[in-house]
Amino acid sequence: MLGALEGAAPDVNDSATSRCEAPPNCDYTVYLNPEGLQGARIGIPRAMYYDSVRVPDSEDFRGGLSAARRAAMDEVIEILEGEGATIVDPANIPSVVDPDPANSLLTPGGSSVLTYGMKRDFNAWLATLGETAPVKTLTELREWNLAHEHAGALKYQQANLDRSDAIDLETDREEYETDRARDLRLNGDHGIDEAMTDLELDALLFPGSGGAGIAARPGYPTVIVPFALVEAEPDPQMPEGFEPQPAPFGVSFTGMACSEPRLIELAFAFEQASLGRVPPPDLP
Repeated sequence: MLGALEGAAPDVNDSATSRCEAPPNCDYTVYLNPEGLQGARIGIPRAMYYDSVRVPDSEDFRGGLSAARRAAMDEVIEILEGEGATIVDPANIPSVVDPDPANSLLTPGGSSVLTYGMKRDFNAWLATLGETAPVKTLTELREWNLAHEHAGALKYQQANLDRSDAIDLETDREEYETDRARDLRLNGDHGIDEAMTDLELDALLFPGSGGAGIAARPGYPTVIVPFALVEAEPDPQMPEGFEPQPAPFGVSFTGMACSEPRLIELAFAFEQASLGRVPPPDLP
């Protein structure tokens, strides 16, 4: 499926598609190697993702795992070592442990990248459709949703679209570019890249989907493998009388740009060694 989605050639309208070189015939199945963990170096980003860490210039702490999730990750690490991987622990993300607030991933502060990019790119895509586009702008889409709310068009409302449409693509561009540069620096250059390069890692191992944000901002790949069912920790709490069932818990193999082949190899080897996925019960 990944090979089919990638396509035989880069998209001339999307520079991101020419960043990485596809495998021959776009065939990623050649990386399904059950021995792929032999000799691999897997980093454990303890700070925040496993253990809570203090925010610079603050008394606040962020992150950490519950006892059940910590026990699951301990078991994961044992399996990886048993399959021949070298565990580098800790392999903290530099921007997470940097005491300088200006260089810290933990320092509070919003980012306009998602909201700005949504409006800019959605409008640009609509423009490529020409007269066939049912709406011509994000504003028109929002207005259509409101006009058809009675028919169920806004089952979950459209807060993200509202925030995005409030952006002015000209006057807010400088803020977007500043936020984008900060995202790339703290999540990529001073984040995943620095950690993996300095420690010569093949991948970073995140609990659950905890590393999705840091990887997504610079556009890096993650492969998540189902592993266990752990005690649910609903937030906010469920109503009295409702007993949540154990929740699925996976592990994430994350790498730098264009590391999909190696991540697939590592994730497949772990999947075959652990076989931790529990199929859902048959539905009536």
